[in-house]
Amino acid sequence: MATESTQVGPLPSSSVTVTGAKDRTTREDATTGVDRTARNFRAAPLVAVVAGLLGAGLAIITPFLPVKQTTAQLNWPQNGVFHSVEAPLIGYVATDLNITIPCQAAAGLAGPANTGKTVLLSTVPKQAPKAVDRGLLIERANDDLVLVVRNTPVVVAPLREVLGPACQRLTFTAHADKVTGEFVGLRQGPHADHPGAPLRGERGGYDFRPQIVGVFTDLSGPAPPGLQLSATIDTRYSSAPTQLKMAAMVLGVVLTITALIALHILDRADGIRHRRFLPARWWSISGLDVLVTAVLVWWQFVGANTADDGYILTMARVSEHAGYMANYYRWFGTPEAPFGWYYDLLALWAHVTTASIWMRLPTLLMALTCWWMISREVIPRLGHAVKQSRAAAWTAAGMFLAFWLPLNNGLRPEPIIALGILLTWCSVERAVATSRLLPVAIACIIGALTLFSGPTGIASIGALLVAIGPLRTIVHRRSKRFGALPLLAPILAAVTVTTILIFRDQTFAGELQANMLKRAVGPSLSWFDEHIRYERLFMASPDGSVARRFAVLALLVALAVSVAMALRKGRIPGTAAGPSRRIVGITIISFLAMMFTPTKWTHHFGVFAGLASSLGALAAVAVTATAMRSRRNRTMFAALVLFVMALSFASVNGWWYVSNFGVPWSNAFPEWKFGFTTALLGLTVLVLLVAAWFHFVNNGSGREPRSRLARITQSPLAIAAWLLVFFEVMSLTLGMTDQYPAWSVGRSNLQALTGRTCGLANDVLVEQDPNAGALTPIGMPVKDALGGGYAEGFDPNGIPADVSADPVMERPGDRSFLNDDGLITSSEAGTEGGTTAAPGINGSRARLPYNLDASRTPVLGSWRSGVQVPAVLRSAWYRLPPRDQAGPLLVVSAAGRFDPGEVKLEWADDKGAAAGKPGGTVNFVDVGAAPAWRNLRAPMSALPNSTTQIRVVATDDDLAPQHWIALTPPRMPRLRSLQDVVGSRDPVLLDWLVGLAFPCQRPFDHRNGVIEAPKWRILPDRFGAEANSPVMDNNGGGPLGITELLVRATTLPSYLKDDWFRDWGALQELTPYYPDATPARLDLGSATRSGLWSPGPLRH
Repeated sequence: MATESTQVGPLPSSSVTVTGAKDRTTREDATTGVDRTARNFRAAPLVAVVAGLLGAGLAIITPFLPVKQTTAQLNWPQNGVFHSVEAPLIGYVATDLNITIPCQAAAGLAGPANTGKTVLLSTVPKQAPKAVDRGLLIERANDDLVLVVRNTPVVVAPLREVLGPACQRLTFTAHADKVTGEFVGLRQGPHADHPGAPLRGERGGYDFRPQIVGVFTDLSGPAPPGLQLSATIDTRYSSAPTQLKMAAMVLGVVLTITALIALHILDRADGIRHRRFLPARWWSISGLDVLVTAVLVWWQFVGANTADDGYILTMARVSEHAGYMANYYRWFGTPEAPFGWYYDLLALWAHVTTASIWMRLPTLLMALTCWWMISREVIPRLGHAVKQSRAAAWTAAGMFLAFWLPLNNGLRPEPIIALGILLTWCSVERAVATSRLLPVAIACIIGALTLFSGPTGIASIGALLVAIGPLRTIVHRRSKRFGALPLLAPILAAVTVTTILIFRDQTFAGELQANMLKRAVGPSLSWFDEHIRYERLFMASPDGSVARRFAVLALLVALAVSVAMALRKGRIPGTAAGPSRRIVGITIISFLAMMFTPTKWTHHFGVFAGLASSLGALAAVAVTATAMRSRRNRTMFAALVLFVMALSFASVNGWWYVSNFGVPWSNAFPEWKFGFTTALLGLTVLVLLVAAWFHFVNNGSGREPRSRLARITQSPLAIAAWLLVFFEVMSLTLGMTDQYPAWSVGRSNLQALTGRTCGLANDVLVEQDPNAGALTPIGMPVKDALGGGYAEGFDPNGIPADVSADPVMERPGDRSFLNDDGLITSSEAGTEGGTTAAPGINGSRARLPYNLDASRTPVLGSWRSGVQVPAVLRSAWYRLPPRDQAGPLLVVSAAGRFDPGEVKLEWADDKGAAAGKPGGTVNFVDVGAAPAWRNLRAPMSALPNSTTQIRVVATDDDLAPQHWIALTPPRMPRLRSLQDVVGSRDPVLLDWLVGLAFPCQRPFDHRNGVIEAPKWRILPDRFGAEANSPVMDNNGGGPLGITELLVRATTLPSYLKDDWFRDWGALQELTPYYPDATPARLDLGSATRSGLWSPGPLRH
């Protein structure tokens, strides 16, 4: 390591002429500065080595340092009595479970007086449909006392022997490898495998640990001595750093900063002073900047959001109470780490408000930063031709917006990854341009943070890989003076320091097991499944919408043109070869890196926003007349862009969930007089013919066009990108205006500025008691009025026992998410039908939906087995309330499969009704899922003000067996807003699609391995419910696997204000199977655990 020389290179400042004393003073100051600098250079290498290696070492050992874990034990009985308690474990099972029950405790199940008491102890309510399949039950069955775990009997004894003097106690233990049960004191009978042996059972070879949602019993009164259940709750992720770990982390960060300062001093050894970090042009604003900013700001209000925004927002909201960032909707409550640090920032941001407009403000700031980086850093580095080209700037802006608007306007990590890739590349380019290594270290830190922002952050490694050659040259040149270690040690510290952030409160073993579980449970697709992402891109769905498809295809076109031109001419004329090649290389590496992400969704393409903009600028220069002289080739490029537009418009203008409300062509290919895709394809053919004419007649000379119009037409990619941006912005703006006064994303965000921040909750109207809105029949009793006018072929029991809804969709790959029945349907809870033991008011045994009271609500249906006959129903007249007291809607609950117009409403005034002459007809609108029960709607605004009576008419003249109609009488719902019904205090299960639309509802909490039992569930529309419910089910370790064992769900009728025919979603009321059960009291403690400690495997 050379330290003798005091020559530090040329002076950084511009030349200055001095004379006399001033000259001597200057020379003396310079000599003093050189001596001081020499001393710095002698110390800096040692500091860089020591601080860098120690900082890296501390970062590397951070995952293995001890943490302080909060332990939790569930002990029962509590307060010394038989009383059910709720303790739904987020991990489903306990680490271990031990139960001891005195045999005489079973006396409460014996005798005629206790016929209804069957369960001595269970970990799931016996009423739950999957109780036996997943839980533990100790119950009386056929005069035996049976211990069943996951539908497997472990040990069985006759109840009379259990109550006999020989039986002492029943014991049970459960561990990951086996479960055992024994009736201590009893022996196996003479016909058993081992006569006379202790009555003991064991099951192994599978993880039989039962799922625990509480401890439930049918018994009451004081608990006998010796009765005990003890479950060790898995709280391996409820941990905090110990003082030792905290000290190591703080010291590691300080040493890393010290090493980077030392590296900066070594960088300055060349004596060259470089331009300031942010040049003056950073702060000058152009018209294009104003336009891009205006589009982004307006899109912040009216723009569509991404599918996972509710998922991420709910995780962030709950994390503070939970103590760590758990994956709330899947994977048994395991942490999001190593990809959770960005969500932790959102959790802090949510302290102000959870309104969408606020939560997405960081995304807007990232978008503006990205554009500032592109226009101020990226474009100038790509070469003089790119910097001076207006076409390049406009293409870059259009491509950036074409990516950002449909892909990055939410809470997903793609925006910060897109920004991170740009910052990493710019840091690397600064390192190459200045021959300094501190920017490399900064790039490593930014790249690591980008990598751990989300799985798609893997694309950031490309920014470092493409510059390995130039960076190696810099290190080699610098190492001749200082050696390699002082230069590389700080970079090593920079690479590893992010580990401190990732493992700050978690352990290596915990995160390793969490990620192994995620891979096992899935979805975890392999690199060779990457084609699925592109298949989705070409589906007519929000994943393959016009906007998303164009963005990706335009990027591929820009990439192809840039690569082709570089291969043909060595580089694109007028561009800087190194930066241009590196930006192309980053993009190619990013596409390859995306293959290794475990899921294959099109929203991941959002990470390319900055790269697409940069490549767009290169492509714009590549197709100018100066670079591409052939007029034929330029025309062929225009045809290619038109073809990309045609291919893009061969899809729906669809957006996720509520963002789709009111948007034109949201469920159809865009058209106006004719299909856009057809017209664009026709234009493509015409342009190809023009290219052929140029080929054979006049191929041009490559002169730059002089007129403004000619120059504009020389930028087809810019024109296409801005047309798509205009199409997207206008689509969502029209969606808002067309919906008004009904709810829309844009209206909700604008209203948030006035303090109305509860989103959809104020506009969803709930019918809490459907029985209260029943209309009064005229001239006959309620039980006869439904068929009082005329009824043929309709019968009180003309309804099949099962009316579960048909599935809306079943896509490739969904089989891994299927429930135990092998099918996911869109039936709302309580609408699947069934039968009751007692007949209703008109003799029907059909189970009615929505808590309709069968003793007050008649029902008639046209379903029958065997020979089918036509059926007709005309009800009696029902009295409407006065208009000033009337609600906005008339509703009939119906089931079956029927066509529009086969169920309709006839209206009349009193005179017309008395004469049997209706004044007109209004068709009910069916927005539900056939053949399940749903609410047909007719708005009161469709009836004249003179209307005083209505009746229902139904016609079933289709003799297909699957075509039938079932109806209840008409009613006028009494409505309250969802915000009033649910409020902001009750714990709610917010499905992950709806979280951002309902920011005022409180998601249920979890802490110390136990979740809070929710009282409500809010679902998205049928399509969304089918898509997201399997993600949250038992197979994936989500909350539905818990709630379906703990509560009974009942759908409440609900409607979207002023948009009555919209399927907005559903509200379910969750009623505990054991209403008197109380939340369990946990016995908490603490323990110090090493980074390699594990309490056992995670069950999945």
